[in-house]
Amino acid sequence: MRDVLSDLETWWQSGDTVGLGTVVGTWKSAPRQPGASMLVGPDGTAVGSVSGGCVEGAVYELAESTRESGEAVLQRYGVSDDDAFSVGLTCGGIIDIFVERVNRETFPELGAIAEDIREGRPVAVATVISGPAADRVGRRLVVRPDAVTGTLGSDRLDAAVGDDAQGLLRQGNTGVLHYGPDGERRGDDIAVFVASYAPRPRMIVFGAIDFAAAVARIGSFLGYRVTVCDARPTFATKKRFPEADEVIVAWPHRYLEKTEVDERTVVCVLTHDPKFDVPLLEIALKMPLAYLGAMGSRRTNDDRAARLRELGFTDDDLSRLHAPIGLDVGGRTPEETAVSIAAEIIGSRWGGTGTQLRFIEGPIHRNVGTADLALERN
Repeated sequence: MRDVLSDLETWWQSGDTVGLGTVVGTWKSAPRQPGASMLVGPDGTAVGSVSGGCVEGAVYELAESTRESGEAVLQRYGVSDDDAFSVGLTCGGIIDIFVERVNRETFPELGAIAEDIREGRPVAVATVISGPAADRVGRRLVVRPDAVTGTLGSDRLDAAVGDDAQGLLRQGNTGVLHYGPDGERRGDDIAVFVASYAPRPRMIVFGAIDFAAAVARIGSFLGYRVTVCDARPTFATKKRFPEADEVIVAWPHRYLEKTEVDERTVVCVLTHDPKFDVPLLEIALKMPLAYLGAMGSRRTNDDRAARLRELGFTDDDLSRLHAPIGLDVGGRTPEETAVSIAAEIIGSRWGGTGTQLRFIEGPIHRNVGTADLALERN
């Protein structure tokens, strides 16, 4: 919706009714990703794209029909359809598109959502796109870091979707979730599309070593925008770190003091060399990071901590530093170590203990408190 928001809000403000088609699922070589949208305005004007031209004509007709009738439709186009060639999706991909009517009555929250998006405030919209109860299709929850509003027709479903959408919003991820009739997570009766409007959080990995390559891969998999930084141009290359969004050649501490971070940013210091580590950590420990970890042996960690204390850092300051980095899972390879680091990052974010779940009683998923959620509003 972000790509058509300006036109959509203009028509909405004027009290007009539009047809909105949104990509909610893709497979194989589909040209647009979930969240891409196309509008059909009150005068028949088409805005945006859901397929780069492949199925625009078919979606246009569907959006026109929905704009008039008000009946929301989830439509699949692709090689599995008999009419795939006729609608033009000849690239071999499959695409699911949800088409709905939008006006002030059907989407009263749009104005506030548009303002959140413009101001860079995280917000997600969870919409029922299919299910056994026709009156639930098209219902929405609006999910913000500190509040969930609206209803999908069931308190338990609202609670489950609201909780899961919070997780997607924190990562800036968009996708379809499935539930049972009353919010059961093992069910598949109800499909809910969650569109997140938040920048991806950053993961900055210092040290262009093999462990960094594995951490970059798993960081990208978890939804982070990954930067790898090292002062050595021979090692800090895009070829060695293809999963990283950017590879920077610079002294780590100089890069960190000039780059943009926030309270969702994760920093992994894998250089385990005091001439890099200490100046870098001296800066990082003063920043409001979500997670700060540093690799090294027990001896390296003790030496590094002593050097930082000499610079004036207290034990409370150093308690923010996860060092040695990662959880004790017994890993040895770069990939296993990356899993260990990722597990600690996830546990730090959600308040996990790292204990085996079979030894813990009570809910598996913890509720994040308001204080934690407030970090996301910046």
